Amino acid sequence: MSWVQNRPLRIILYWQLLVTLVIAVTLGLVFGVESAVSAFIGGSISLVSSASFAIIVSRHKGYTASGTIRTALRAEAVKIFLTIILLWLVFRFYKDVNALAFIGTFIVTVIVHSLALFVSDNTKKKIIN
Repeated sequence: MSWVQNRPLRIILYWQLLVTLVIAVTLGLVFGVESAVSAFIGGSISLVSSASFAIIVSRHKGYTASGTIRTALRAEAVKIFLTIILLWLVFRFYKDVNALAFIGTFIVTVIVHSLALFVSDNTKKKIIN
């Protein structure tokens, strides 16, 4: 059983991981190891915060509108808090960070998270006779 029950969010997490790896490998080949590591860390921050959001949303059991909104706001607050803390930790303790690779990959993966709206939650396929 998966720890993320929401299919669109699970797919988005896979996409974020894939985008992070592609950018990190590409930057590593073109600009070197420090750029690859910086890109990987930037994407990982977005991935970790998105995963926390997805876990909180997946655990939601209520069926009221107010319960759903409370869960979404709580998940978003945790995501923002984690993002801020992790960004601060990287800039505070990782002196060789390539800021452009780091922030660029972070931004791209945040944008990928917003694509969850376009992923269908319907797993049944219609068969046309």
